[in-house]
Amino acid sequence: MPVFTEFSSKSRDLRVLPSFAPPLPRLSPPFRASGDGPEKYEVVVVGAGPAGLMLELLLARYGLSDESLLCIDSKPSTLKSGQADGVQPRTLEVFKTLGISDEIENEACQMWQFAFWKTSDDKTKVIERKNVVPEVIPPARFRYEATIHQGRIERILETDLLRYSKRGVQRETKLLHVQIDECDKEFPVLAEVETNGVKRTIRTKHLVGADGAHSVVRQSMGLKLEGQSLDHIWGVVDLVADTNFPDIRRRCAIHSPAGSVMIIPRERIVTGEYLTRLYVLVPGAVNPDGNDAAAPDVTLENARVRRSKVTLEGILKQAQDAFKPYYLRPKREDAVDWWAAYQIGQRVSPEFIVKDTTGVGRVFIAGDACHTHSPKAGQGMNVSMMDSYNLAWKLAYHVNGLTPSSDHKNPDPLLDTYQIERQANAQQLIDFDRKFSTIFSGQVDTADSGMSHAEFVQTFNTGNGFTSGCGVEYNESMIVDRCFPTGSFDPVKGTDYLSGILRPGRRLLNIKLMRHADGWHRDIQDDLESTGRFRILCLASTDLLDPSGISAKALVGATTIIERFPESLVELIAIHPRVEKPFEWDDIPGCVKCHAEMRFYNGYDLEDAYGVYGIDPSKGALAIVRPDGYVGVVAELGDVARVDEYLRRCVRTA
Repeated sequence: MPVFTEFSSKSRDLRVLPSFAPPLPRLSPPFRASGDGPEKYEVVVVGAGPAGLMLELLLARYGLSDESLLCIDSKPSTLKSGQADGVQPRTLEVFKTLGISDEIENEACQMWQFAFWKTSDDKTKVIERKNVVPEVIPPARFRYEATIHQGRIERILETDLLRYSKRGVQRETKLLHVQIDECDKEFPVLAEVETNGVKRTIRTKHLVGADGAHSVVRQSMGLKLEGQSLDHIWGVVDLVADTNFPDIRRRCAIHSPAGSVMIIPRERIVTGEYLTRLYVLVPGAVNPDGNDAAAPDVTLENARVRRSKVTLEGILKQAQDAFKPYYLRPKREDAVDWWAAYQIGQRVSPEFIVKDTTGVGRVFIAGDACHTHSPKAGQGMNVSMMDSYNLAWKLAYHVNGLTPSSDHKNPDPLLDTYQIERQANAQQLIDFDRKFSTIFSGQVDTADSGMSHAEFVQTFNTGNGFTSGCGVEYNESMIVDRCFPTGSFDPVKGTDYLSGILRPGRRLLNIKLMRHADGWHRDIQDDLESTGRFRILCLASTDLLDPSGISAKALVGATTIIERFPESLVELIAIHPRVEKPFEWDDIPGCVKCHAEMRFYNGYDLEDAYGVYGIDPSKGALAIVRPDGYVGVVAELGDVARVDEYLRRCVRTA
């Protein structure tokens, strides 16, 4: 019988962690729920749609326990039919950093092209294809938009959540009311909820309303959605289609003599068939009395009356007329999966945060609770989840005492950046959606339209950076620093930020790099895992092998900075340009192998990292990438102090 000695270290536990990273370090006192009085939590999330589940999942991954974190939802399960279906490239990138994109990549419909159809000058054709353009125009890791049912997205998120939380979502629990009640200064948010008819009171440090367009959280806190509805009623139907229309499996915009239709190809279903979604402009439903003239007074009641007159048969008849001379019909009697009618409305709340009397953000709203718009640009589910992606790390840092202000009873400016960044983004979305929906709902190339087909296509192309999520840019703030101190210079050359030129406030574009340690061809975004960490990105210069050169000093300086902050909170990613000769670990500073052995890359063999990011390889650069993948600051390679100063604004030193 063999004899052996076995030893295992405590770090072995990390092998079974789903995210391959420990929870965020905690500098605030451990949370202990009191057994007296109402239930108490550090964060309560209201709503388990895409926004709420994304937030709950991230906070659980960052280390908030079931004792600290609660998510409630009034529904008994995830969504079964209808609602959102499009996953944009930036959202896919985020899912990839969470390690949950495989099912979507494998099973969703991938929309690579957008076809534009218009009324034909040849009356025998009726309509004709005029353009086919890429669905995703800017560079992106995923060059397509994926369509898959919202319920499946929710299931993917909730399944992963259960790897970190034993309780998961507390369902069939509705929020009745929430208020800020500072009788308890530590837990000033007071909420009344009801589960299966039983009411109870909850206190929490922070509450996030991700409870949809009719948000109880928003209404309880006196927040308003501001904007307007357009005088257009649209029908939407998901079906297995029988048609000879040649582009039924492409995303299409059709402007025909009979009206406007948008085609969204959908995923395969259990029968082996493929769904198609049709958005159909319904004529004669513009006014309650059926007139075609636009209603001057758009009220909620008018909208209900108009929508109530829309029928499935009417939607299909209008679609069939718009498709002529091609035929379109449900493939069989039970081929219609879901249908609905809606009125286009664009509204956004001026405030996403409600503070207590000390100025600390206590109640937040996210997703449809703070912005509503049409589904034409495929943004609803995506923008909602990106709200949560922006908020989660900031809230976790505050709760864990990781920000310079979070160890005091003072306002935390990091929390304020959620409002600064996401409210501005929502307003951009509203403005774009209003323009796109207006022109899509009208005719093109007619005497009365005021819009040519070419202008319609151009509107899509120019807005694609925004709709894909790849061109989102955050304004300057404490975590978006574009100002250079006197005597220093911007190491970035170029302004084509959509194509990857480094810019604070924009995401770090994915590129393929070859890892020095093992030759692995790797995506840089795979080193931006959603673990809540900051990353120092060091683009070394051609003097890498000079022990007294600027690259060596920058790398040593960067690792010195890392050691000043809580353990594992700041990571190093290093890239090198072409140098004069092959080298081994001993030829470069030892701190690289110590801190970035598996994050040190050749930046030229696969893709030209320096060319993509706009950096001169003879000079190099430093950058900070935030936990949400956005660049926070860019500095000269030798300006380690600028990087240090930026991080000190965001994170407490150890």
